[in-house]
Amino acid sequence: MPHFHQSLAFRLAAVLLLSVLRAPTAAAQQQEFEIWPDGVPAGSVELTEQQKQEYSAKTTDERIAFVERPTLIAFPAPKETANGCAVVICPGGGYNILAWRKEGTEVAEWFQSIGVTAFVLKYRVPRRIPDRIHWEPMQDVQRSLRLVRRDAEKWKIDPDRIGTLGFSAGGHLTVMSGVQFETRCYEPVDAADQLSCRPNFICPIYCAYLGDEYDDRNHVALGPLVTVTKQTPPTFLAVTFDDALRGAQSALLLARLKEHGVPAELHVFAKGGHGYGMRPSENPVSHWPDLLKNWLDVNGFLKAR
Repeated sequence: MPHFHQSLAFRLAAVLLLSVLRAPTAAAQQQEFEIWPDGVPAGSVELTEQQKQEYSAKTTDERIAFVERPTLIAFPAPKETANGCAVVICPGGGYNILAWRKEGTEVAEWFQSIGVTAFVLKYRVPRRIPDRIHWEPMQDVQRSLRLVRRDAEKWKIDPDRIGTLGFSAGGHLTVMSGVQFETRCYEPVDAADQLSCRPNFICPIYCAYLGDEYDDRNHVALGPLVTVTKQTPPTFLAVTFDDALRGAQSALLLARLKEHGVPAELHVFAKGGHGYGMRPSENPVSHWPDLLKNWLDVNGFLKAR
């Protein structure tokens, strides 16, 4: 059997076995908690009751179409394999819905399998502010990073090895967490907000909206929000060339990271489109999780300390 098909078969078997063996214990270990103890920050856009009902009705097992009170769902790494690394996962969905299973919980379970404690962020959707579609979700991801860092001892993680990973719109949110961490998105609500919200690494996967005014279909460019500096965290990117202009925009981001001396790795696969998550397939792009694991390992994020 060719190496590619052997690898694919192994990954399919591993995913199935992991889901069977871990399902009861993983569900028991998961913990969900609200990130804003007294409600979302002042100035947040309030939807009408009719809108809330309409959006909530669109929620399914695969996707969440309305979030009013953001939460984190913790997936602790098994004690015997935990290495102290942690990641906040931002599912995609155009800032309108959350692809909850494919780009959220399934990804968290994969991170558990490599000893990483994962937190899936249920950030606010749908879009509230048309010309700043990422703003309220960015409040949520900044707050989440601070809470995870504050409770590092509780979760048995290293506060200096906490990253973000996201898909599509969640990939954009991931980039924003790494380039806009000095932007004050909300007024402090407790002691956790005195901590840094800078992630120690970022992993945008088929990242969307990197262009001016969130464009990723008409012009290959990076918008003014993508303010890379030497303080931008180490970055891993995976995307396909046939995914609108997102592969080219990711290449521009890589170039900008290089200009500022930020460690980075980009994988542009020929085909695969958009929205594949981590699910195995015969398409080579489905091997990006293996490349991510290698990158995390090489950069010391998976080394137990």
